[in-house]
Amino acid sequence: MSVPAELKYTESHEWVRLEADGSVTVGITQHAQELLGDMVFVQLPDVRRTLAQREDCAVVESVKAASDIYAPLGGEVIAVNSEVETSPEKINEDCYTAWLFKLKPANAGEVDGLLDAGGYQKLLDSEAH
Repeated sequence: MSVPAELKYTESHEWVRLEADGSVTVGITQHAQELLGDMVFVQLPDVRRTLAQREDCAVVESVKAASDIYAPLGGEVIAVNSEVETSPEKINEDCYTAWLFKLKPANAGEVDGLLDAGGYQKLLDSEAH
């Protein structure tokens, strides 16, 4: 299973990429998309919506289940990936390029509280047992 080293992760299986401009890009991990199966619907937060850390802000639905997506950081939504709304299967094709939304963090220090790749892998290993 792919756990890219350059990303940060949440315990609820979102990935976070810190961008050069200080914003963050958010998506769901390979583990999450494999558990869900074939994606059929994605609902993203509105641009300019202010989110609290861990607030449910989006929904992904597969043929198996619907799952809430949580904000990994507090901040303002500055972009959404409308491509995954019209073609949800892109998440199954490559969950690390099929991002969901971008945030301008209210507190950049919250990134430090996220899991690194090693910590996320330990979480996955503990869930497997």
